[in-house]
Amino acid sequence: MKLTVFGATGGIGGEIVRQALEAGHDVTAVVRDPARLTVADDRLDVVRADLSDPESLRSAVVGRDAVLSGLGARTRKDAGVTARLTRTILAAMETEGTRRLLVVTAAPIGPLPAREPLLDRTLRTLVSGLYKDVYADLRETEAELARSDTDWTVVRPPRLLNRPLTGRYRTAVGGSLDKARMIGRADVAHAMLAVINDAGTVKQGVGVAY
Repeated sequence: MKLTVFGATGGIGGEIVRQALEAGHDVTAVVRDPARLTVADDRLDVVRADLSDPESLRSAVVGRDAVLSGLGARTRKDAGVTARLTRTILAAMETEGTRRLLVVTAAPIGPLPAREPLLDRTLRTLVSGLYKDVYADLRETEAELARSDTDWTVVRPPRLLNRPLTGRYRTAVGGSLDKARMIGRADVAHAMLAVINDAGTVKQGVGVAY
């Protein structure tokens, strides 16, 4: 497949690039600073672009089988960046007629689990309060996707860890997982790549966790 990755120098985005190349895909990595991208491959095309300008992104998304975004706020001060940049990506994709888009948000954005333990409910409440601006940004991101004409999928992980790829995790299409407490960034990337061609995940949120 021909894939475009936004946020390619981040933890999840970098893993998407690496795993996609290992799987034999052609990858276009859209970055602000190419020097921060540590992956090199004959099938990798690195594009430096202004992520606030849809026109500058059109060449990066035209003719692609799927676009994957690992963009997100690095700190609470960055709240608002995800929805804003996702809006730009959507504009470029809709102009070029590129349909498939996969985006990362977070587990607290999804519906409440059917059977949530008291500890998990308490932690969810505390974290949601602490990062309320970030989660408001992610909710707006999902709202932007829902208003779009793209075939989007949102992957919603809980607390992210820097762990090697395992390929062993749980998923919940259209819902949330019980005891969803953590997952490695590499496995989030794996989950995103795994559902690109899964029609059952189109216009759905997918909970993912160990």
